[in-house]
Amino acid sequence: MSESAVHTDITRLLDILRATGKKYDLEKISTAYEYAKDLHEGQFRVSGEAYISHPIAVAEIVAGLELDTDSICAALLHDTVEDCADRTDLKVIEKRFGKDVAVLVDGLTKIVTLQVEDKEEAHIENLRKMLLAMSRDVRVIFIKLCDRLHNMRTLSVKPDNKRRITALETMQVYAPLAHRLGMQRIKQELENLGLQFLDPIGYEEVRGHIEEKYGQNLGFIEKIRATVGEKMSENNIHFTLEGRIKSVYSIYKKMYNQNKSFDQIYDFYALRIIVDTELECYTALGLIHEMFNSMPGRFKDYISTPKPNMYRSLHTTVIGRDGIPFEVQIRTWDMHHVAEYGIAAHWKYKSGASSKEEMDKKLEWIARLIETEDDQRDPEEFMNALKTDIFHDEVFVFTPKGDVIALPSGSNVIDFAYAIHSAVGDKMIGGKINGMIVPIDRVLENGEIVEIMTSSASRGPSRDWLGMVKTSAARSKIRAWFKKEKRSDNIVMGRAAIDGEIKRIARSSTEAQRDVIIKALSERMGFNSPEDLLNAIGYGGLMMPKLLHRLQEECERVIKPEEEETVDITEPEKLIIPPASKPRHVKSNSGIVVDGEAGCMVKFARCCNPLPGDPVIGFVTKGFGISIHKQDCPNVLQGKQNLENADRWKEAHWESAAEEAGLGTSIYEALLQIHVGDRIGILADITVALADMRVSILQINMLNRNDGSAIVNLKVGCRNIDHCNSIVSRLRGLNGVENILRGFS
Repeated sequence: MSESAVHTDITRLLDILRATGKKYDLEKISTAYEYAKDLHEGQFRVSGEAYISHPIAVAEIVAGLELDTDSICAALLHDTVEDCADRTDLKVIEKRFGKDVAVLVDGLTKIVTLQVEDKEEAHIENLRKMLLAMSRDVRVIFIKLCDRLHNMRTLSVKPDNKRRITALETMQVYAPLAHRLGMQRIKQELENLGLQFLDPIGYEEVRGHIEEKYGQNLGFIEKIRATVGEKMSENNIHFTLEGRIKSVYSIYKKMYNQNKSFDQIYDFYALRIIVDTELECYTALGLIHEMFNSMPGRFKDYISTPKPNMYRSLHTTVIGRDGIPFEVQIRTWDMHHVAEYGIAAHWKYKSGASSKEEMDKKLEWIARLIETEDDQRDPEEFMNALKTDIFHDEVFVFTPKGDVIALPSGSNVIDFAYAIHSAVGDKMIGGKINGMIVPIDRVLENGEIVEIMTSSASRGPSRDWLGMVKTSAARSKIRAWFKKEKRSDNIVMGRAAIDGEIKRIARSSTEAQRDVIIKALSERMGFNSPEDLLNAIGYGGLMMPKLLHRLQEECERVIKPEEEETVDITEPEKLIIPPASKPRHVKSNSGIVVDGEAGCMVKFARCCNPLPGDPVIGFVTKGFGISIHKQDCPNVLQGKQNLENADRWKEAHWESAAEEAGLGTSIYEALLQIHVGDRIGILADITVALADMRVSILQINMLNRNDGSAIVNLKVGCRNIDHCNSIVSRLRGLNGVENILRGFS
């Protein structure tokens, strides 16, 4: 699946399809190509190539998976509705190519008319739409992964900032999806390409180590293959041997996750043994352990306990006679097909013979995610659900009857109860692990036997459980119980929460005005009634931060400006000093209160970039209003020594609401100077950590020092000093970060 020459015709695609020996409708595929070529006429990629080259390349990757005719057609047509909306639509696609092709194209088409507050929300809504389509027809995600793979192969022509955004999204969403579907070939290439753009220096360093080490031990794998092959033949086992080395990204990840040097990666080399039967897998394992010394704790049996992505294989790490450790993977051909192509292997190797029931069972994890959609109106929560339920390491535990339950790592007894059934979780009164009673928030570990104690007299789950559970499925089921059983209580709680926010935003408001605001807000959020909105807030289906922007707008619309107790001082009028006996407290729309000053403009000093919560002071500038500094700003300490300007320093402080953590909608700039050691990938780690916290990066650059260390100068968007401190705390925990200071030197 390496990058290949650009094609604008389908000759090579048709050759690939014929070579599979499968019966494709080549006429239908050729018609789809001609239609797509006509629609994309005059459109070009950033590289200058004719746009049709992209759909053809995607179709060729799809053909490599040996999907069906409709999938090939959808790959050729996947951008037509989105990019050529003035000349075609889904109805035309369905009429020309059938309903299945139209459904696939629809699942791959972004919601271009979506009305949302920001681009991030639009992106998440489109991802949600794609996953919903995937739950109905998994071929949608197969084609999307092929589309993303070709975009990553040609990403170098994009500007640097767009390359980083696309690469980060690939690493956070599409590579984990490929892994979850068991599509290891696509996953590994996406990871390697993503790493090249996120940390090119680290990528080249690891790649150089690999080439050097492989050159030093060039004959090692061949010698091992010959030795193992001879042993297998002696025992009449029909086998195939494959030697390989780890991918650049897998070694990079181990070095960074486990803080290891390159020389400490023991499974650099790997030998794969493919046999005919499951029994022969275990026979081959015994022969390997007879021939070589095994490393303790390095054996895994994924045949008896498969991974959730259907991966099955035996893994063991042994030490060769040269003292070089290497990993051995043993599997059957069926296991190998699934390991390479995942769920797509059903199209490639079973020719559609697998039943719908079998496929649905393998895609249960998608259905579980979609089941939570009614309550997950918040895009941020949806992304958290993805990262927790789909893109997270798993823990395997057992029911008392011996059934294996896979849960995200970090799950507890409550998560387990709701994974069994909603009724079990709702009636739970306690839990046992390996026969011992444990707290219900006890985190589960691999191999434990978990038993849930229930009672029909139980009053249902506690609201506290919402903060304890790990999985979005458990959280959704708990909310569903409160939504159904505690509606009246929820409405009271929701009303109290929203009234409190209105009073904070608008200091004087009547109950009638608050009713008008809540009604308008419920309509904007798509609820049938104000009570439904309040109910959703009360049971936790809708988080208050999601409402703040719209709530602010409705307060400004309903509550007239003259009813406010404060005065806005945004106009740069002539400076007026009121009588000292009657100081005025005037609010600027930046959240600063200046004692005794009115009619002036407030701005934040770039030298120290104060945040809500910092002690501040104002300086009356000539013609530019009042400049707000931190009280410990070096310019303030130096400026106060000039007695001629003493009367220009004015007391200032933050309005109380601006200091409340998480409640302000304004974003302020924070400057951070991060001192880091000599470690591969630290810049990528910082950007990934900030992306996880949904922190906007306004500026970032890195200065290398002679001793091998470096300084990362970072400008980010913060709500207040508490938000800044939480960002600093998270970054301090990264491996390699030595110190963090506010401000640039």
